Amino acid sequence: MSNFDQQFDVVVVGSGGGGMTAALCAQSLGLSAVVIEKSDKYGGTSAVSGGGIWIPNNDDIARTGGSDSYEEGLTYLKEIVGSEVPQERIEAYLKNAPEMVRYMAKTFGVKYRNVPKYPDYYSNRPGGKDGWRSMEPVDFDASLLGPEFDRQRESFKGTLLMGRIAMSQVEAHTLFSRGPGWIWLTLKMLLKYWLDLGWRRRTHRDRRQVLGQGMVSALRYAMLQKNVPLVLECGMDSLIEENGRVVGVNVVHRGRKQRYGARRGVILACGGFESNQAMREKYLAQPTKVEWTAAPPINQGDGIRAGQALGAATKLMDKVWGSPTVRKPGADQQITLFIERGMPGCVAVNAKGKRFANEAAAYPDFRDAMYADHAKGNGCVPAWLVFDATFRYKYPMGIFLPGQIEPDARLPADWLDKVYFRADSIDALAGKIGVDRKGLAETVARMNEYAKTGVDPEFGKGSIPIDRYYSDPSVKPNTCLGPIVKPPFYAVPMYPGEIGTKGGLDVDPRARVLREDGSVIAGLYAIGNTSAAVMGSTYPGAGSTLGPAMTFGYIAARDIAESAKAEQPRIAAAA
Repeated sequence: MSNFDQQFDVVVVGSGGGGMTAALCAQSLGLSAVVIEKSDKYGGTSAVSGGGIWIPNNDDIARTGGSDSYEEGLTYLKEIVGSEVPQERIEAYLKNAPEMVRYMAKTFGVKYRNVPKYPDYYSNRPGGKDGWRSMEPVDFDASLLGPEFDRQRESFKGTLLMGRIAMSQVEAHTLFSRGPGWIWLTLKMLLKYWLDLGWRRRTHRDRRQVLGQGMVSALRYAMLQKNVPLVLECGMDSLIEENGRVVGVNVVHRGRKQRYGARRGVILACGGFESNQAMREKYLAQPTKVEWTAAPPINQGDGIRAGQALGAATKLMDKVWGSPTVRKPGADQQITLFIERGMPGCVAVNAKGKRFANEAAAYPDFRDAMYADHAKGNGCVPAWLVFDATFRYKYPMGIFLPGQIEPDARLPADWLDKVYFRADSIDALAGKIGVDRKGLAETVARMNEYAKTGVDPEFGKGSIPIDRYYSDPSVKPNTCLGPIVKPPFYAVPMYPGEIGTKGGLDVDPRARVLREDGSVIAGLYAIGNTSAAVMGSTYPGAGSTLGPAMTFGYIAARDIAESAKAEQPRIAAAA
């Protein structure tokens, strides 16, 4: 066997939620493990995410008044995923996901709670649920990490109240939908942040970590407690294969080439390829640009390409975890429009001034509708979100806070008619953004009629629970439909972006990487966005990326441990 600079039982490539889970589980099962990360910050895309995990039949459901079962989860996934993914892989996820959550809480103190009101994205389909399956991290006190907190990738300001204050999924729902008690909640969060004087002298970042920050903080703290090493600025150059088995990783650690040996297995957990323009052009729908992604600029497809070099098969390479995005000058990535499209008083149009989708639809469906409409020659890349002064005053819009908090006068002067557009009439606004004037006027007039009746006969906006999750309950008769009548009028361009790619290495139910002929590449595992998504082309609910990443990290670690245990009698017998 080759000489190695360092050797472990398991080498995990990537320090996101899936990678850290895999390393922790491997260590707890008696294997030595290390996490390597090419960036100088740990946490990957997980750190800037919502941190949610989608876990059907989780243990927290009964406590919060819901009900679920393995059979219902399977019915739902078979309904929406179809035949794109082998059923045994879906079954592996459903069987192991609740167990993973239980194991992480009991063994490492990494805890989650469910979000009772967050519906599946297709809750009206067989097996779908109006809540309970999405879970969020329990709050974590960043002071427990000490100086290690400074090496964690920071969250996007768009996920923070006032760009500073952490808010959970439940809190964000209350604030953005202006639910009961939202004003008091805002004041309480502001006071708690600013009165934490000792912590304020240390950093602008909130001591209270939630969402992706809460997930990553808890996992990193567990790694410190369990003495699982993390090596930053250590990028994978290639995999090391001997006699048909992966036995290690060639790395570059702070400019120095090294060889990390993996006696039992390598787990690739290093994300997708959304920041690699060449791979985007090769695999994704056109047009496509790195500048449209909402993910941090770190995922170059390293793990996928390393697997391909050994003959690994790939699947779903043309698919993404899609979302419309808007550009904020100075940001490293685009801003996702998860919330805004469901609020009343806005409309999404193409270059002809016509609607092409339900504005409040699940974000992957909306992004796919943009491409479908663009392919028809209707000019939907970019599309435009049009709204009036009432909407601007009351609701956020990706690049800026509600006008009552951040009025136009506080926005950079050079943003006007470049980043966002404003005019005193719909006709003038259409002229500024290059949209058909008559088409936009007719569309806005129809939307105003729909707001009166509460019924959208074109696309059914507000007709299913996920549409209404982020809406305004004070608006009647449809919380997603409001008039667009008060000048000035605004428009923001939207691009077909994503929070990550979902195509990757083909794997079996044990997370082992497969060749084109279906055979296993011994010693090689892939999880998260480095592997082809277990969800296929669809997006069952909030947390459908990180839930599988953590679950298959748990599965991979357990498979490696079981394989190692099975080898011991054979080795002893041979001796």
